Amino acid sequence: MTQPDHTGHPAETVTARPATDPLTLIVGVHLVLADDGAVLLGRRRNTSYAAGLWHLPAGHMERGERITRSMAREAEEELGIVIAENDLELVHTLHHLDADDGRSRLQLFFRPARYDGEVRNAEPHKCEELRRWPLSRLPADIVPYTAHALTEIARGSRLSTVGWPA
Repeated sequence: MTQPDHTGHPAETVTARPATDPLTLIVGVHLVLADDGAVLLGRRRNTSYAAGLWHLPAGHMERGERITRSMAREAEEELGIVIAENDLELVHTLHHLDADDGRSRLQLFFRPARYDGEVRNAEPHKCEELRRWPLSRLPADIVPYTAHALTEIARGSRLSTVGWPA
């Protein structure tokens, strides 16, 4: 039964629309240390994702952290180098639909203008080895979206997508 509104007329029945949640993205940050046609990659080990595959030094943005702080933190944790946040240039953005878990991920690729310290494997428990690979001959056992992003970066592309239906 419809109750009257404040004018005495029957109140209008409003059908509630289902609430939609805003998209929650996982944000990955990746460091592109490339010069002389070669890029630094690490072979992942003891990790839940892509163990045994080559990948850029990378990590995830943490709650309450600026994107550039996230990248600078990961560089220090993984490589022992210090990068000032304002020395980071965003060189590529990849919107990745992960086939493994169906989650949408935003992968951001940064190149530092400069850094302090010597590059070293600061996380040997997560990285078997570091090696420079020619961009023209990346290893076959590389994380697929990493190979895609490096190809796009070499082409000068600033934005791409992977894993989405055509």
